[in-house]
Formats: sequence, C-alpha cells, structure tokens
Amino acid sequence: MAHDGMSREEYEEYQKQVVEEKMERDAEYLTKKAERACLRTCLRDKYRLPKSEQDDITIQQAGDDVDVPEELMKMVDGDAPQEEEKESIMQNLQNMDVDQLKEKAQATFVEMKSKAEEKCTVM
Repeated sequence: MAHDGMSREEYEEYQKQVVEEKMERDAEYLTKKAERACLRTCLRDKYRLPKSEQDDITIQQAGDDVDVPEELMKMVDGDAPQEEEKESIMQNLQNMDVDQLKEKAQATFVEMKSKAEEKCTVM
C-alpha cells in the first residue's frame, strides 16, 4: 500500500526519519530546559532564595553534563563585584568605632555651626 505516492519502503524510511528527528528535538528541548533550570538554581544560590524541587528534578532528568551557557553565566557573575563591595562596606561598618564616629560628627557639626555664626549676624 502506497502513502501519498510513496512505496512501502519509502514510507517506512520516512516514518523512521520523522521519529529520529522528533527524538533529536526532544533531546534538545530537555537540554535547554535543564540549562534554564541550572541558571535559575545559580541565581537562587547567588541571591539566597529558596531552592526549587522542580528545577532539581529537571536537572537530574537531563543528566550531569548540563551546563549553563557561558554568556548567561557572565550575566550571573556580572553582579558579583557589587556583592563583594557591599560585603566589604558591611565589614567596615562592623569594625567602626561608633563612639569615635559620633564624636567626629558632633565636632564637625559644632565647627559648621560656629562658621555659620561668624558669617551670619542673625544667628
């Protein structure tokens, strides 16, 4: 029996080709899906957000060879220097002597007030 002007052998070969192409598309889809899940996991780790079970399952299904594309990882890592700056600022604030800072602020205020009084007769 011929389908659309094809012989049985041609039709079987066509069906086989269709099945192979579908399997390739499905494999590519799963890989892309796992890459996106991996990227979301990296972002969750970076911003200390709760983990997603669904992303973990997606990554496991794709296998261990899933990596986030380099361009996307650069975007994720691009904010890292800002995070380091924030951390160093926080460390500096923790190491500061608050009493010394308070005294310095009061001295600056008194100095500014006296200079303003010298220049302005109303004060």
